[in-house]
Amino acid sequence: MMKALPILSLMAGLLFIGCKKEEASAPKSSTSGGNPVTAPVDYLAAAAKAKQNAAKVVSGVGLDKAIQLFYANEGRYPKELNELVRPDYLGAIPPPPVGMRYDYNPTNGVVKVVPK
Repeated sequence: MMKALPILSLMAGLLFIGCKKEEASAPKSSTSGGNPVTAPVDYLAAAAKAKQNAAKVVSGVGLDKAIQLFYANEGRYPKELNELVRPDYLGAIPPPPVGMRYDYNPTNGVVKVVPK
């Protein structure tokens, strides 16, 4: 009986801890209202935003690589992006995503995709 008392008290303590009520908190999303009625609209808005961000990254990366290649070959950054339109760099400047434009700094060769 003496050996059973510590074991029973340990099990009671574990049971008490395991049964403790905790409020489960769902992670909050800044893009979702959490309303099932607006879920399709929330999804479409998030998908459109992701597509626009992906287009910005892809456009920027392609131009960045062409600018770095130009710098490696010429020893300077292009004065304007149209200098990259040559057979050894780019066939044409890719169009920026809808509602965006390129912001190019010829002193450091950084090109950004920014809103119009």
